[in-house]
Amino acid sequence: METKFQVQLKIQKPVAEVFDAVVQPKKLSGYFVQHASGPLVEGTTVQWRFAEVPGDHDVIVRQVVRDERIVFEWPAEGGSLTRVEMLFETLDARNTMVRISESGWTQDAQGFKSAYGNVGGWMHMLCCLKAFLEFGINLRAGGAL
Repeated sequence: METKFQVQLKIQKPVAEVFDAVVQPKKLSGYFVQHASGPLVEGTTVQWRFAEVPGDHDVIVRQVVRDERIVFEWPAEGGSLTRVEMLFETLDARNTMVRISESGWTQDAQGFKSAYGNVGGWMHMLCCLKAFLEFGINLRAGGAL
């Protein structure tokens, strides 16, 4: 059985604004990553840096459909790649549902541990995105050791 998960959260902002907050590095680093080397553009590889995890992490951007979908792969424990899919659904003019799924871990104890860690990380990202867009606050500020 494949290890995969999906998280979702409604953001009370128009889909274009939500999508842009994920794609644009300056916005993304305002609530989620310490640094993003560039925008998420199909066919590129960008680096994300997190306060909690040392080093830069390659994000291999496979697909970007404006205001609808972002698909990327990135390295997991043991050298394999996991696939992340972000879907942006317009609920109405002022509300967007964001769904994030990730799959592709190895089917062993380390793969399961990594998957459980990432499911929490993606839910945290969505909560931080919501706080950033709806209230202008960075929930991650001061959160790193």
